Amino acid sequence: MQRDRIVMRLIEDEMKQSFLDYSMSVIVQRALPDVRDGLKPVHRRILYAMHESNLSPTRPFKKSATVVGDVLGKYHPHGDTAVYDAMVRMVQDFSLRYPLIEGQGNFGSIDGDSAAAYRYTEVRLAPIATELLADIDRNTVDFVPNFDDRLEEPVVLPGKAPTLLLNGSSGIAVGMSTNIPPHNLREVGEAAIHLLDHPECTLEELMEYLPGPDFPTGGLIVGREGIRQSYETGRGRIVMQGRIGRETRRGGREQLVITEIPYATNKTRIIEQIAELTKKGRAPDISDLRDESDRDGIRLVVELKKGGDAKKVVRALLKWTALQSTFGVISLALDNGIPREFTLKQILEHYRDHRVEVVVRRSRWERDRAVEEAHILEGLLVALENIARVVEIIRGSRRRATAAGKLRAEFKLTERQAEAILMMRLYRLAQLETKELRDRLGVLHARTRELEEILGDPARQLAEVRREMQELVDRYGDGRRTRIVEGKPESLIEAMVAQEEVVVIVSHEGYAKQIPMYLYRRRLTSGKPVAGMERFEDDYLEHVFAANTADSLLFFTESGQAFRVSVADIPEVERSSRGRSLQQLLGMEKGDRLCRILSPARHVSERHLAFVTESGLVKRTALDQFGSQRFGGVTAINLRDSDRLLVVEPSDGTGDLLLASSDGRVIRFAEEEVPEVGRTAQGVRGMKLAPGDRIVGSLVIRREATVCGITEKGFGRRIQGDAFSSQKRDGRGVVGFGVDAKSGKLVGAVEVLEGDHLMLPIVDGRPVHLAADRLPPGLPGDPLERVATLPEVARIRGVTLAAGVEGRASGEDEMETVAVGPTAETAEGDATQFDLISE
Repeated sequence: MQRDRIVMRLIEDEMKQSFLDYSMSVIVQRALPDVRDGLKPVHRRILYAMHESNLSPTRPFKKSATVVGDVLGKYHPHGDTAVYDAMVRMVQDFSLRYPLIEGQGNFGSIDGDSAAAYRYTEVRLAPIATELLADIDRNTVDFVPNFDDRLEEPVVLPGKAPTLLLNGSSGIAVGMSTNIPPHNLREVGEAAIHLLDHPECTLEELMEYLPGPDFPTGGLIVGREGIRQSYETGRGRIVMQGRIGRETRRGGREQLVITEIPYATNKTRIIEQIAELTKKGRAPDISDLRDESDRDGIRLVVELKKGGDAKKVVRALLKWTALQSTFGVISLALDNGIPREFTLKQILEHYRDHRVEVVVRRSRWERDRAVEEAHILEGLLVALENIARVVEIIRGSRRRATAAGKLRAEFKLTERQAEAILMMRLYRLAQLETKELRDRLGVLHARTRELEEILGDPARQLAEVRREMQELVDRYGDGRRTRIVEGKPESLIEAMVAQEEVVVIVSHEGYAKQIPMYLYRRRLTSGKPVAGMERFEDDYLEHVFAANTADSLLFFTESGQAFRVSVADIPEVERSSRGRSLQQLLGMEKGDRLCRILSPARHVSERHLAFVTESGLVKRTALDQFGSQRFGGVTAINLRDSDRLLVVEPSDGTGDLLLASSDGRVIRFAEEEVPEVGRTAQGVRGMKLAPGDRIVGSLVIRREATVCGITEKGFGRRIQGDAFSSQKRDGRGVVGFGVDAKSGKLVGAVEVLEGDHLMLPIVDGRPVHLAADRLPPGLPGDPLERVATLPEVARIRGVTLAAGVEGRASGEDEMETVAVGPTAETAEGDATQFDLISE
């Protein structure tokens, strides 16, 4: 008997089979993520266990020990350390681009500190994690028995968010490993939507929307070749660098400041490596090293000796420390339990197919429930129409089965309908209203038809996936943290060290250039013309910014496009040149005109932008939605035919919006009345306009503002902003500027401060330069007074503020106003031909 249980087998075969079994167990059950939801089994089980425990973002935190115990006892028969370490990583915002769990307590740090024991920390699901679990109770995914057959666990999560790309993954299996970098949700969403709309798109098209990884720690990616190779083949090498700036201290001594480090590197280890460099003499120009990091971010200060070579020190830091590291991409994941390497397009395609399957299964489940509920309601309606007879049958039946049989026989009900009638208490049955039931039945029938259309039309299924992805992007999307720069690592050292303060100048005709700050100050002090615009009769300065060459600027055009460009890319040319055309610099369409330029670095506290169009539409959009730098720009607002973008203003949501129309009407309402929407949305109506009327000016009021209005025939007035009372959005407003046939239509309204100057462009003529203080003050509705004498046929076509330097130079007070306008840089006898009316 004992001998029959002995199997004779070669030890080589037994070892081979056992090793293969072990290898596949590690590959499938531990080390590799599923290409559909981007999760390894341990992460999936943690999220599902927290979902089952109702640890939603709105619920109180619960001890991590409770969650670890649930996962171990129900789904994951392995060690508690493995489960808790996986949970800790899902909390850390420096490990995951979009953390899936919210933590309370010590969950480690970027310095390499370990998390506190799980008896001390508390957790709950992050809001974005609920998107991965959404609709899991609607038969959207398959379930399998757990390890002891007591419970069931999901094979994969519905995964509304493409987690494999968003948070990446890393793991070492037997004979293979995976290492997928994290990405930006907004960019992944745009790429996924493009794939939905254009299934045959190329990698180049996808990379226009998804230019590369976006690491949670920020930093730089050097070169695009490694990115392209990894997207095209599934393998590649991406060079990462920390972000290093240069500051000048008192006495002329310099210091390097490290504010971002490469992904998956240890800040403490970098400090140790820099100290070791100094001890070994490889960076002799370093005099001191300090860690000034706090809860607001990383700040490592490397002080240089007087006369030290900053370029040489940066070169040593990048060569000998982890400030320059390589991310080796291996896009390996499980496809139906089989490990495969995927290209970028294949990952997006598998995500699309998975979401389509989820939509189909969810729609089928909802349809079946709607049909079942409608079936019950139809039976209840029959009972209501014959309520007396139904009650009589129930009272006359001694047994439940007898009553059910009589109801089915007399009213031709199904067994389910009869059971539903018997399950309902008599007083509830008598209180039901036929109209309510019929209304509900109509809703169910309409919903059933809609779901049938979705199930029968693949295009509708893709539209559902697209809608859900757009909602996800609008809800959780943010700006890019990692900057992608061209060139070899060595060539970037010059650019990293050569950051300096400059003045950026953009002319009315759309030419841009930069002037070094020291040269600007020298010209201003000597009284020489600043920008050299005196040679161009029809052009003048319209925008002037103080900026750093490491900053970026946002350009918005009347067609609703937004362009982001690095200040370093704006050319520094000789004074006699107007600079480079914005069509060449940004990729603007010919004929498109600028309406606003902003420096995001100056509006950290104002996290939104308020948009106003000529037809009176308004919207607010998060500033971080304009983080991508793409030649040709991105859509800032979808405009209707014949409409144009008029005003873009930074908004913190606490002020008021003021709109002025060409008929002189003005409306003021709270910013919070304007909903926050996505980048491509149209917005809502801010002001009702009469036929032929249009918006000509708008401003955000957050202080004691003065509103200046100018008409096409040279009439104007300035009015205190507080004189306009606040009202509800989408009204007709009040008469603000008393325009008539003599004054002509209002062509512009801007906010002015003491000492401001206005530029009044003339149709087919040279612009008028006017001091805002010359405009007479008044109240809303007062008649306007002439402020500029024009020839009879001349007309003013707009109003802009004369350019002054916006922003602050490092360590300086507010900059002086630049002398601008046609009278500022021309000879004495070459002033404008139009006379100004003095006070």
